[in-house]
Amino acid sequence: MRGLNRVIFVSRALRGSSTAVGSFHRVAPYGTSNLHNLVDHSTPSVVARSVTVTGFRYFSSAAATSLAQDLQAKGFNPKEVVLFQYEACPFCNKVKAFMDYYDIPYKVVEVNPINKKEIKWSDYRKVPIVTVDGEQMVDSSDIIDKLVKRIHPDYDLNADEEKKWREWVDNHLVHVLSPNIYRTVSEALESFEYITTQGNFSLSERLVAKYGGAAAMYFVSKKLKEKHKITDERVALYGAAEQWIDALKGRKFLGGLDPNLADLAVFGVLRPIRHLKSGRDMVGHTRIGKWFSEMEQAVGQSSRVSEHV
Repeated sequence: MRGLNRVIFVSRALRGSSTAVGSFHRVAPYGTSNLHNLVDHSTPSVVARSVTVTGFRYFSSAAATSLAQDLQAKGFNPKEVVLFQYEACPFCNKVKAFMDYYDIPYKVVEVNPINKKEIKWSDYRKVPIVTVDGEQMVDSSDIIDKLVKRIHPDYDLNADEEKKWREWVDNHLVHVLSPNIYRTVSEALESFEYITTQGNFSLSERLVAKYGGAAAMYFVSKKLKEKHKITDERVALYGAAEQWIDALKGRKFLGGLDPNLADLAVFGVLRPIRHLKSGRDMVGHTRIGKWFSEMEQAVGQSSRVSEHV
């Protein structure tokens, strides 16, 4: 019974509030990093001193220092950025997509969804939480708003089109994910295979969560489907993907030649499911594949800092 209770708790934590709708991914290998406008392209040593592991670029302290110097040139020079997250949380992945695109070196603290001991210091009991030199930021959209303002103080956060589609991500797109990634027993097991190997679980929690969690979320996903008035999971997912592509109106990105915050939000939320069956089906049955590939190139590899390199 204790094990079952843990499963239910984990399932709720990972799908539950506005910061933890369940979505999982297998990391796809990336090619050469594409550093962005914040990075001086005359300093290839940033990439040379980094270590790539299963698609993530883990920066050494020297490489992180070089990136920090680039950010300082833009007026944003934090000594330490820390993301408290669930690896499986789409809202956390939204924040990571932003920081990866802007090449902001950040450390990650994986939060155990059962006891949340890693964030007991905070009055905010959800993820993501970001600390910038000790200053706490919460709620994915608010975190991104604050960070982009520190990088580009004149950034217009109220541009109608961009704002509309950022809200669409939070209010619609994330709600079609769980019914899709847990649509069948095999898909639920595929998802929990990822979370139990990447999440912060003890061995006993991992064993219980993989099978018990998959079973629990399979049934929970049916309730979510009903709650959000989804008749057919795949139709809803494909429809959302097509709706997004229609919004581009022939442009490379919603932001034009470069991604804006809405592009990064959609990409961040979808990136975790890209190599699950639901994501493969989405790319195979909609027009989103080209845009997604362009975003992979634009965002590049993770700017997550490894403390052990």
